[in-house]
Amino acid sequence: MAHWFHRNPLKATAPVSFNLYGVAASPSASKICNDLRTTRARLLDMFTDATCTPEIMKKASDEYFSLLQGFIVSLDGTTQENKLRFIQNFKWTDTLQGNTATSQQDAVFELVSMGFNIAIWHTKFASRLAGKENITEDEAKDVHKSLKIAAGIFKYLKETQIPRLISPVEKGRDLEPRVIDTYIVQSQAEAQEVTIARAIELKHNAGLIAALAFETANFYQKADHTLNTLDPEYSSKWRKCLQLKQHFYTAYAHCYNGQTLLASDKCGEAIRSLQEAEKCYSRAEALCKEYRQTKGPGSTAKPSEQLFFTKLGSLIKNTLEKCQRENGFIYFHKVPAEAPVLELKATYGLAEPLVFELPALSSQCTPDVYSTFDLTRGPKDDKAKANPRPEEEIKPMKEPDLRPQRDTGCVMS
Repeated sequence: MAHWFHRNPLKATAPVSFNLYGVAASPSASKICNDLRTTRARLLDMFTDATCTPEIMKKASDEYFSLLQGFIVSLDGTTQENKLRFIQNFKWTDTLQGNTATSQQDAVFELVSMGFNIAIWHTKFASRLAGKENITEDEAKDVHKSLKIAAGIFKYLKETQIPRLISPVEKGRDLEPRVIDTYIVQSQAEAQEVTIARAIELKHNAGLIAALAFETANFYQKADHTLNTLDPEYSSKWRKCLQLKQHFYTAYAHCYNGQTLLASDKCGEAIRSLQEAEKCYSRAEALCKEYRQTKGPGSTAKPSEQLFFTKLGSLIKNTLEKCQRENGFIYFHKVPAEAPVLELKATYGLAEPLVFELPALSSQCTPDVYSTFDLTRGPKDDKAKANPRPEEEIKPMKEPDLRPQRDTGCVMS
C-alpha cells in the first residue's frame, strides 16, 4: 500500500573527517581514523540508496560501529572513560525540527544518532516495500521484520545508550523520551498492521482479528498521548496520523467484534457494535482530511485513498445491514443504547521489538594501538567546513522517491 504510513525525514549530519593528526601517533592509529571516515561516509550513502537492503545496511553499520566503539569502550583495562570519547565533534539534525543541528563532542552521541537514523531507515524500507504492487508473502514478512528491527533499535538506544550521554537531551529532540517512545510504539503498531492484514486475508477467527485490531488501536492511542505535550508546530501532523490510525483500527475491532457477537446469537449487541464501527470509521475519514491539511515535518500519507481503508467502510456497511436483516427476521433483539465495551486481549500476533546488539569491537582496536593515541599533542583544527557553526543549517538527506503504485489492498500473493 503506497502512502499508507506517515514518515518523518531522516536525520542529516555534518561531515566528520576524524583528522586526528598529532593525536593518532602511529600508522595503525591513523588507519583507524581513515577507516572511520570511509565507513561513516559509506553508511550515510546507504540511507539514500534506493537499492539498499536490510542486509546491506547491517553490513555497513556493523563496519562503522565496530570501529566507533574503539572511541567508546574501555581499552586500557580500567573502568575509566575511553580517552578518545570526547575528542571529536558531531552534528546531527532532528527528524521533527528542521535543518538546524544539535552538536555534541561525544562519540556516544554519534552512536545514538546514527543508530536512530538506521531505525528510521528500517521504517522507510518497510514503507517502500509495502507500497509495491502485488506484495508477496515473503515481502510482507520482510516489512513485518523491518518494523520490529526498528522498534528494537529505538528501544536499545533509549535503555542502554542515551542514558550515557553527558549533555542532557533538549526537549522535543529525537533522543528525548517522548519522541523516542513514540517511534517505538508506532513501529510495533505498524508491525501489527501487517499481522492484521494477514489474518484478514486468511480469514482467521473474527475474535482474533478484533483483539489484534483493538491492541493496535491502543498502541496508536498511546503514541498520540505521548506526543501531546510537544510543540504542536512540529508534532500536530504526526499526531493526526496516529489519531486516524487509532480510530481506523477501533472501527476494525468493533466490526469484527460485531461478527463475533452475531455468531453467538447476540444480534442486538452486534448491531450496536457495528454502529460504533461506523462512527469510528467516519471519524477516521474526517481525520484523514485534517491530516492532509495539517502542516508539519514528514511525507503525507494518503490512507483514505487505499483499498485497505475503503474496504473496511464497505465491510462495516454490509455486516451492519446483515445484522439488521437477521434481527428483523429471527432475533428481534433490542439494540443497546451503549456500545459493547471492548475488553479484548490478543493472545497471538502481537509484535515485540527484536533485540538489537552492537557488533563486536573491531580487531584493529587493540590496547597497543589505543596507547599510540596521544591526547597531550592535541588534534589540529578541523576546518569549519567539516563542522559548521551551530547556527548554520545542514542540508537534508536526499531520500529516495516513494512512487505510488496501483493499490492492491495489501493482498499478499
